[in-house]
Amino acid sequence: MSIKLTSIPIDCTLMTIGLRARLPLAIAGLLLSAQTQAFLPTPLSVLESDALSPDASSTAPTYSNSDALSEPDNINSTEPNIQNSTEPNIQNSTLSESSLATEQLLSTWRQQVKADKLAQHTTWRRLLYFYDNKNSVFGKKKTESLVDDPSFFLSKNGQRDSGAELDAMLVALAQELASSATDNDQAKTDTNNNSVLCRFPARVAWLAEVLAIDAASLSAECPELDEWMQTIAPEQLSIMFAQEYLDNPLSAFAHTLLRIDSKVSIADPNQIDKAYALNYTVDGDPNDSFPIYATKSMIGSYNSAIEIDPYPEMLAKYLQDDERDTWTYQLSLTPAEVQQIMRHVWETKSLKMPYYFTTDNCASEILRLIDVVRPQQNLLSQLSYAVVPSDVIQLLNDEQLLASTIYTPADNTVRQAQLNEKKQQRAQLGYHNSAKQTLNEIKSAQLNPLSSMSADGQTLLKRQIDVSDNNPIDRHPLQLGTIGIGQRGDDDYMDIGFRAGFHDTLDHASGYPQFFNLEGLAATLRLYDTDDSKPNQPDSVVLQNVTLIRGRSFNPVNAAKKGNTWGASIEARRVNDGSQEAGTDHLVGSVGYEKGWSWAFGTPAAGTGEIPPQLCYTFLAGTGQVGRGINKGFRLGAGINAGCRYQINNQLRAQAELQLPYWYHGSSDETNVRGHYWQPISSLGLQYDIDKKQALRINANYEWQERIDANDDIQLSYRRYF
Repeated sequence: MSIKLTSIPIDCTLMTIGLRARLPLAIAGLLLSAQTQAFLPTPLSVLESDALSPDASSTAPTYSNSDALSEPDNINSTEPNIQNSTEPNIQNSTLSESSLATEQLLSTWRQQVKADKLAQHTTWRRLLYFYDNKNSVFGKKKTESLVDDPSFFLSKNGQRDSGAELDAMLVALAQELASSATDNDQAKTDTNNNSVLCRFPARVAWLAEVLAIDAASLSAECPELDEWMQTIAPEQLSIMFAQEYLDNPLSAFAHTLLRIDSKVSIADPNQIDKAYALNYTVDGDPNDSFPIYATKSMIGSYNSAIEIDPYPEMLAKYLQDDERDTWTYQLSLTPAEVQQIMRHVWETKSLKMPYYFTTDNCASEILRLIDVVRPQQNLLSQLSYAVVPSDVIQLLNDEQLLASTIYTPADNTVRQAQLNEKKQQRAQLGYHNSAKQTLNEIKSAQLNPLSSMSADGQTLLKRQIDVSDNNPIDRHPLQLGTIGIGQRGDDDYMDIGFRAGFHDTLDHASGYPQFFNLEGLAATLRLYDTDDSKPNQPDSVVLQNVTLIRGRSFNPVNAAKKGNTWGASIEARRVNDGSQEAGTDHLVGSVGYEKGWSWAFGTPAAGTGEIPPQLCYTFLAGTGQVGRGINKGFRLGAGINAGCRYQINNQLRAQAELQLPYWYHGSSDETNVRGHYWQPISSLGLQYDIDKKQALRINANYEWQERIDANDDIQLSYRRYF
């Protein structure tokens, strides 16, 4: 990972990392008394002590300054130095005292480490990126750290052995503590940016706690770390959720980041210029095309990056550039936990680690950071194979880790609220000639630059807008299982289906952006009740469809939302081939794209910036399909798709659509085979929500084509979200 910190002047309260002081000389003198030395281990025995974990027995840890543990050459010599008898004796005495003090510290610490099994402690292993209870499709073995960078480890075996790394940390820490009493201040200032106290402050803080190391015995000047902490001034952490944004495919699944608050921005949350944003993202190549970029993000070919920027800059990207509503939830963390998380961010800031779009992403990193300070909750392990921003919000809410909530409407939501109010006034006062022009001006971002942010972009403005119904805490679960019964022509069947995510226009709407429609990784298996005496009987078990991705983005032309109305799909589906007599259905690969217009109508929720709840749309559509079962193995289609979606009430929705594709297979010499033809399809869907996790749905469609064996298909299904 890499970190980018944009430096700006701040006047907020500065916070520095604790644990600073010198090793008292009186304690060192006590440790070096003749009575104490009689019981001290020899330096060699210290270096060859037992391993701290079962898998560490074969290799001793290494550390660049481990020569401080070796015995000075003349420590037992009685021969005087004739040329300079004073300085060498003083120097040798100092080296001996430092070595003995180091040995005493190590002896005590190692005994406690063994007794408490700290090398296998969950917190220690998480600080090193070991995940004993995290299942990942792309992840490494549980016995290895996810970090490949050798600079992250003091021991050469640290990536595979948490015990070896712990012992190396103890050796380094003991050396620095023992030598701090003899080093002069200038030497410390010159070198301590590379000390373990400065490189790994989170590890040191945890060890100081579990080993009961007196804070007064830890000493280091860390100019870089201190400046970083003083600039950010972390006092409180919040998680910010930016809703799904289909017009940018990489943002289609929403986004999360951490808001880092200072004392000033805690006192007044609208003072966002006194806060920072910690954003975990992909460090991709902007020159790559979108398909390559998306593929590399999925398979871990890009590294991740941590960006820390002024919070107003990040917030403006979502509220103004993308026009996405945001929800910010304060995390229920103690001040000590906030400080420890930021220490850990510091020590991991420059790591180079692969970014996986579904497993190691913006949302998983937030869970990982919380897991470091709350090991007992095992948050990341509860979302084992895919980590989605909305799931993370719901998990944190279930674990009671969310405190206060702030809703911040996007610019288009603010304009829509004004548009709704103006339309209501127009309905009350009656139509007048300037009304249409006024409405067009209100919904225009250029003519009506309303925003939740001030003109200089440094503060949030208080606007009287009621909260929209898109809080991700309220949404239905991501996964879906279905079981349905139906009839196709004269054949009865049962469907069993699964969808990994997300949502279609008939699903329970709360918690999602209005008219949100994005489905991925779905499949349906159909079981027919066959009768061998009937002609053209389907197989008893068929794969009805497999959807990789299917979605539509609706941006009504009469609403304040900017953007186009479009749709796309990549799937395998069963289709009826109308080119031949009594054609049967076949499984084909299908790729489609739609571009069109949509209109919203009805009465929106009063006082909100929501779009009216009813929607109609028209698309110009193009589709390509390939499969061995259809005539000539392919067909190309172009036509019009038009429909309406109606919100009857909070629990009941309906959608009707008419598709008018014209298909082309290519010319044929057979007289009874058509190379091109119309094949209209009408469909109707109706869903009733039992509750947020259960629903009933009716789907019916009819194909207006004489050359197929079954024109109609009707089904009733039970849907369970989980």
